[in-house]
Amino acid sequence: MSTPHFPIYMDYSATTPVDPRVADKMIPYLREQFGNPASRSHAYGWDAERAVEEAREQVAALVGADPREIVWTSGATESNNLAIKGAANFYSGKGKHLITVKTEHKAVLDTTRELERQGFEVTYLDVQDNGLVDIEVLKAAIRPDTILVSVMLVNNEIGVIQDVAQIGEICRAKGIIFHCDAAQATGKVAIDLNTLKCDLMSFSAHKTYGPKGVGALYVRRKPRVRLEAQMHGGGHERGMRSGTLATHQIVGMGEAFRIAREEMATENERIRMLRDRLWRGLSGMEEVYLNGDLEQRVPHNLNVSFNFVEGESLIMAIKDVAVSSGSACTSAYRQAARFVTALGNVQGRCGPEFHPVGCALSAKAHARPHKYGYAKR
Repeated sequence: MSTPHFPIYMDYSATTPVDPRVADKMIPYLREQFGNPASRSHAYGWDAERAVEEAREQVAALVGADPREIVWTSGATESNNLAIKGAANFYSGKGKHLITVKTEHKAVLDTTRELERQGFEVTYLDVQDNGLVDIEVLKAAIRPDTILVSVMLVNNEIGVIQDVAQIGEICRAKGIIFHCDAAQATGKVAIDLNTLKCDLMSFSAHKTYGPKGVGALYVRRKPRVRLEAQMHGGGHERGMRSGTLATHQIVGMGEAFRIAREEMATENERIRMLRDRLWRGLSGMEEVYLNGDLEQRVPHNLNVSFNFVEGESLIMAIKDVAVSSGSACTSAYRQAARFVTALGNVQGRCGPEFHPVGCALSAKAHARPHKYGYAKR
């Protein structure tokens, strides 16, 4: 039986492999250390609870938070739902207006669309040509009844880093809850929630060499932020998220975040070298454009548009490399990927009969220079 051919993986923004050190840490909690962390009458439960709390400390350490501010979830999608719906519902007596950005992850945009169906009003901000939010436009969008602003730290497709520090200052001065989706930021951007005026922040393990199916939500204690629970049945996680905790996955997330904290600085420099090497090769080609700001961007991401090239054709032409592309077609209409069309400079340089294609090329941690010039795990 022939071995299937796997191309060089350059889609680390979609997911990352589990670090072997993380897997080794998880395995005992799938076998002999299988206790329920909520079982507090015997050693199995005590051991599981200790492991969960150690992981909570590791996650908090990476982002400069108090461990008591970390709430376990099933991933960033649930964290975003809990943060946005939970805050909107709890503070709805103060107002029903929310602000977010058109280039947010679908876990945010679909959540705000659902809140619109429940009677909330949402303002969706455009971004500038470089993919960044115009702070003055954000300020102008704030109303007396605005209760929440949600802006992601690192864009999941074009990798730009939003100025969440300034956005946080604006929101705090106005008494507005500020939520930030940081799923793509951990291990790439230094986060210090002791100084950052962010009230709610979402995290994911599998974007940082941890397991899929586990995430966390930071919920600020001082000044205290209140959420209306979205899941009920046991009152786990201080009543914010009921359900038996998956000890092995939580342990994996904690270990992944511990490793990220230790290795982030050196890894970022090495990955930046690989990213810049790839861009130097691509930028010499005709009709190839960079999407998003190159400087205000994580080093792990390179997103480009190939003008006059259909997405599916491009992917078929580079079978030895696993990348992601925006859809060539949506229903019967030819159009660029949602995040690319949000960038005004891309639309301006493409004629109506053609569209750009955005490819997210991420050579993340554990990537090594390959003899053919690729980044290979």
